[in-house]
Formats: sequence, C-alpha cells, structure tokens
Amino acid sequence: MFEAETFSPHETLAAALVAHAAEGDDGSHDLAHILRVFRNAMRIHAGEGGDGRILAAAVLLHDCVAVEKNSPLRAKASALAAEKASVILSELGWSEADIEAAAHAITAHSFSAGVAPQTLEAKILQDADRLDAIGMVGVARCFYIGGRMGSGLYDPFDPAGANRPLDDKRYAIDHFQTKLFKLAEGFQTETGRRIAAARDKSLRDFLSAFMDEI
Repeated sequence: MFEAETFSPHETLAAALVAHAAEGDDGSHDLAHILRVFRNAMRIHAGEGGDGRILAAAVLLHDCVAVEKNSPLRAKASALAAEKASVILSELGWSEADIEAAAHAITAHSFSAGVAPQTLEAKILQDADRLDAIGMVGVARCFYIGGRMGSGLYDPFDPAGANRPLDDKRYAIDHFQTKLFKLAEGFQTETGRRIAAARDKSLRDFLSAFMDEI
C-alpha cells in the first residue's frame, strides 16, 4: 500500500505522481526502486543543494516508461520517460521552465543514454539512480535482471573471464566488470562520490567472496 509520507517532504507531489512512477512488471525498476532513488536523492540534495521539488518530480518519473534491458529502444528509454513526464507535469500546471528542468534530469540520468547532466538536479538524479546499481542492492538487482533476461550465473570453466570475451548477456557475473565496477568513477557530486565509494567496496567484496565459493 502506498504511503505518501515515505516521500517526505514531497508527500503531496508523490501522491500526484506515484500512479505514473513505474510501469510494467520489472522488479528492478518498481516502486521500491523509486523510493530508494528518492532517498538517495534527498540525501545528496541535503549536502549539495538544488531545487528539491524539481528533483523529487524527476525521481518519481524517471522510470515512467518501461523498456527492457535487452530492448533495441533501451538507449531511448530516458528520453521517452522525459517526454511522458513533460505531459504529466504540464497537466499539473507546472511552468515550462520547471518542466524542462525535470525533463532534462530524467533524460540525463540513464547510463545507456549517454547524455551529460547540465544542472545540479540532473547530476543528483544521475548519482542517486546509479547508487542503486552498486552495493548490495546492486548485487541483488544484477542477478534479478540476469534471471529475467535468461542469463546464466557465470561461465563454469572461466568465471572471471580471463580467457574469453566478457558477455553480461550470457553470464550475470560478467556485468560486474562490464558495467558495475565502472560506475563509481562517474559520479557527479561530492556527496554521491562519497556514498558510492563505500558501495563500490561492498560490490567488490561480494565478487571476491563469490569467486572464493565457486
């Protein structure tokens, strides 16, 4: 059951937008993900500043269009979400400038889109979303998505990929090296970088323990 107070201090905005926040049945981009990203964003916002209302709207709507990881449209997912979010916010009476600010943050948050964030709110959303891809939640999401895509856990004969090309579509564990370990290097804010460093260590500790067991 939705509890607006979990999105404090933006409960009213959350109540208006939550119906649009997540579509489809992807458990790695569901309302729990939205809430985690919101908490990350508010934590960064407290240290970095920015417009909390624009940031909250961008967080709530950044995954309002569902595109599977293996879809040819994946790189366009954030742009599609930004377009949909613009319509939603316009219907709520938002100004054109605020809509554009939220839409840019949504477009730029995605790793796949390759769009550089130009505003503080966009930088915070990108950091907040990427924090959810590393650490222990990132581990859980990696294997959840791997299972959803039909990937194996690892190559039984070369799990670390020492003598083969890495392929995270075939083996979920390869995703650590192809993407997850790269994320901590690209954080936009000082607060985000600090949190990311701790989560990146957790990620690397997990992989080390995993490899010891296999």
